[in-house]
Amino acid sequence: MDDKKLIRVLKALSDPNRFRMVQEVAAAGELSCGQIVERFHLSQPTVSHHLRVLKEAGLIEVARRRGTWTFYRLVPEAIEQLAFAIGGSPVPEGELVALDRAVAS
Repeated sequence: MDDKKLIRVLKALSDPNRFRMVQEVAAAGELSCGQIVERFHLSQPTVSHHLRVLKEAGLIEVARRRGTWTFYRLVPEAIEQLAFAIGGSPVPEGELVALDRAVAS
């Protein structure tokens, strides 16, 4: 992860609500925007804004869509790269997380 990408990820995580959203999505596996609204007692537009920032930083992605609901999940590679970058290693070594996730369309 280059410095520019690392700074973008860290800025996204610097907001306490976004940091907690990442934790909640990680714990649940995937959450819809509505489920996040319920857990955080924030307005839907505010949650959507936070999700957009996290998505643009590459931390979360759309897992699936069901009707008008959009479900989000973590991007495991991004979390792994963040851990290596913080640890001072430019490139993760060893076994990496699987890349066989289906991307929702």
